[in-house]
Amino acid sequence: MVKDSISDGRRIGQLLASELTGLQRGPLADVSVVDADRDVDPTPAGAFAYRVAADDTEVAVVEVTPETARLVLNEEPATVPERDDITTDGTTIVVHSGAAVKAAVDVLEETLSG
Repeated sequence: MVKDSISDGRRIGQLLASELTGLQRGPLADVSVVDADRDVDPTPAGAFAYRVAADDTEVAVVEVTPETARLVLNEEPATVPERDDITTDGTTIVVHSGAAVKAAVDVLEETLSG
């Protein structure tokens, strides 16, 4: 059983970037992380961390708060899983834990699949 969970926004953002660039399936094969601010300081309002591009077209921006990473999509997400550690607000997917990163990547993949 996991006793500790990752709830640091900067670390969640880093995990998200690793997952996005590490997967080579379907539409994620053409995804890249660009304009990354490696020294980003999370803010309550959300600090810019990096852009997400697919085929050299921006599809999302990632912002970090002290406790979350926000995947701000350029279009409405296809589907969002019902989880306690992911919330949505329009085109924004808020990732509240490291464990939710894979689910957020799945949302982006389904959205890019159209």
